[in-house]
Amino acid sequence: MKKATIASISAGVVVAIILVVFFVAKPTERYSLSLDPFIDQQTLVTNTHVTVQNTGSEPLTNVRVDYGDDSKPDIIPVLNPGDKLILSPPSNSNLEQVTVTTDQGISVTKPYRSAPKMVGMMGS
Repeated sequence: MKKATIASISAGVVVAIILVVFFVAKPTERYSLSLDPFIDQQTLVTNTHVTVQNTGSEPLTNVRVDYGDDSKPDIIPVLNPGDKLILSPPSNSNLEQVTVTTDQGISVTKPYRSAPKMVGMMGS
């Protein structure tokens, strides 16, 4: 009876390990990127930046960051896996959305996200 109990526990442990590995270790796509355009207009000065990160397993080439209107795009010749760049949009950008394209066929467009409004604790 002890052997059967030990075998059942061992099988349960093996199944649990397989499930953890299956759900935690998700495969990385070859070509993938993360885009985060950010704008903060809570102060007198508008703070904007665009974060571009290669989240794939292969390098991305000729990464074009287009800020819209007639603003000059940023061109990143090579963005290696895991690399992250924080860019500043040109002053003549419309600050509505950003589009990023690559030689590998990636095309991502995202609107700028804003920081949550801070409500003052003063006054009654």
